[in-house]
Amino acid sequence: MKKFIKFVAIILLLVLAFWLGTVATDKARLSDGVLRLHVVAASDSEEDQALKLKVRDAINEELESLMDDFSDMESAKNYLMGQLPELERIANQVLQKAGSSYKATVSLTREPFPTREYDTFVLPAGIYEALRVTIGSGTGRNWWCVVFPRLCISASDDTFADTAAGAGFSDQLTGALTGKEEYRVRFFILDCIGWVENWIYEKIT
Repeated sequence: MKKFIKFVAIILLLVLAFWLGTVATDKARLSDGVLRLHVVAASDSEEDQALKLKVRDAINEELESLMDDFSDMESAKNYLMGQLPELERIANQVLQKAGSSYKATVSLTREPFPTREYDTFVLPAGIYEALRVTIGSGTGRNWWCVVFPRLCISASDDTFADTAAGAGFSDQLTGALTGKEEYRVRFFILDCIGWVENWIYEKIT
């Protein structure tokens, strides 16, 4: 009987290890396969928050017709690297037209993000690649979305799964991001890993 219990325990541990391995794979897919848009306002004043949204709209409009042409993260990232001066010009043009003296800077960086809920999905916390648009001193509330894959623009209840699959997301990962009941634990673990990543990031930077 003891041998049987030991055997069952070993099997359960192996199953748990395999499951945690798939969760770790999903976390790596998110960290390495998602490029986020991060627009940071100069301050929390009503005027500066309105400026942030104008810059956001202009950047999104520029990216909407471009990012659908890429099938992988690396090619999208390399393209955006070459587009940084143009995106910065667009952002500053919006600010100038609005009569603002602020200047915007646009960069590609890796940075921590909290858990973020969108209309049709939720992204767990963690370190992500980001196209960061900083207006002025960048001390105001910020706005997040996803540049690649184009989840925030094209994703609806009907199209999210197709977009996620095209980006290489597993069915389990897609289910976790869309809040399906059977994947709630998976999302919780993904989110916990992300918060640990963010904590470590804050300690070493």
